Amino acid sequence: MILTALVSTEILARRLEDPDWVVFDCRHDLSDPTRGRGEYATSHIPGALFLHLDDDLSAPKSGKNGRHPLPDLQVLKDKLGRAGVDSRKQVVAYDAQGGMVAARLWWLLRWLGHLPVAVLDGGWNQWVDEGRPQSSEIPRPQPTRFTGRPHGIEVSAESVRSRLGDGTMLLLDARAPDRFRGMNETIDPVGGRIPGALNRYYRDNLDANGRFKAPEALKAELHALLGAASAGEVVSYCGSGVSACHNLLAMELAGLRGARLYPGSWSEWCADPSRPVESGEPRAARR
Repeated sequence: MILTALVSTEILARRLEDPDWVVFDCRHDLSDPTRGRGEYATSHIPGALFLHLDDDLSAPKSGKNGRHPLPDLQVLKDKLGRAGVDSRKQVVAYDAQGGMVAARLWWLLRWLGHLPVAVLDGGWNQWVDEGRPQSSEIPRPQPTRFTGRPHGIEVSAESVRSRLGDGTMLLLDARAPDRFRGMNETIDPVGGRIPGALNRYYRDNLDANGRFKAPEALKAELHALLGAASAGEVVSYCGSGVSACHNLLAMELAGLRGARLYPGSWSEWCADPSRPVESGEPRAARR
């Protein structure tokens, strides 16, 4: 059984002793970057390893490449290999942020061509609520060699800029509606959005219990937003290339495949004052 999008807590609980499954704890607090690692040390899903959004799932910041640049390819591959991930392993990622950070790891592995990777639906919160086992023991995986390679499902700032307004690209912004409109911007130095973007707040992919909505519901909502645009025209972005992956996972669940990620996202885009910026209420989509 290969899982390529979501895994339930029930299925994961049955696979905790499976040597062909590798589980990663990706809990993270943007306002307190040390919190996730501390929570992991206190308690985590038995056998889970920890990956830090800033230290493991991103490259160092330069001030021009966004808040969470894509990690160095070889560094990431080496970390995955040391964690015991090879082409046969089923990877599971979880967090306590509605799947936002876990989806970043999901996308990174898909970017490297590794299909058996799934996000834990409901995450750590559901796992705890259901009274499932926890551990503070740090596992010692058997190192192996991870041999993935990039599959070109990302786009650059230059590519986005060159296609603005030409009708071949639909930008989908995963940030909260107020930040999309350029209001209450407390994270990045400039408020606003990339011109022409539509807004799909990543939390709209979840139901009231913090689990992903049914594929049929996601498909209906996304079709209503995207109109006649195909999934292959969609470029997903957010503040720093993290919650944008959540929208890409939702599209995968809805059967809308082929969308790409702009990893630098708004934090990279707004670092160059020559790039155009839009704010306020969006104009009606011309589709």
